Amino acid sequence: MEISLEKLNENEFLVTIGEDESFTEHVVTVEEESYQKLTDKMCSKELLVEKSIEFLLTKEPKESILEKFEIMLIAKYFPEYPDEIKKII
Repeated sequence: MEISLEKLNENEFLVTIGEDESFTEHVVTVEEESYQKLTDKMCSKELLVEKSIEFLLTKEPKESILEKFEIMLIAKYFPEYPDEIKKII
């Protein structure tokens, strides 16, 4: 599984997840409030997005990940996400 990130602007990232011949694309938004809450700004937004996608891939197939979402939405589906991501980054 290969994850690549492209920064679209200050708060948006295009994430491509590839596996064998198939891939999915996702636009992930990281608002400043979410960035502060999840990382205390101790890592880059890029790293936060990458590790968050890795977290999601442990929970569901890449095809189940929403095409476009703000990063805190992950916590709605997986309440353990904020605590888990703080341990990872």
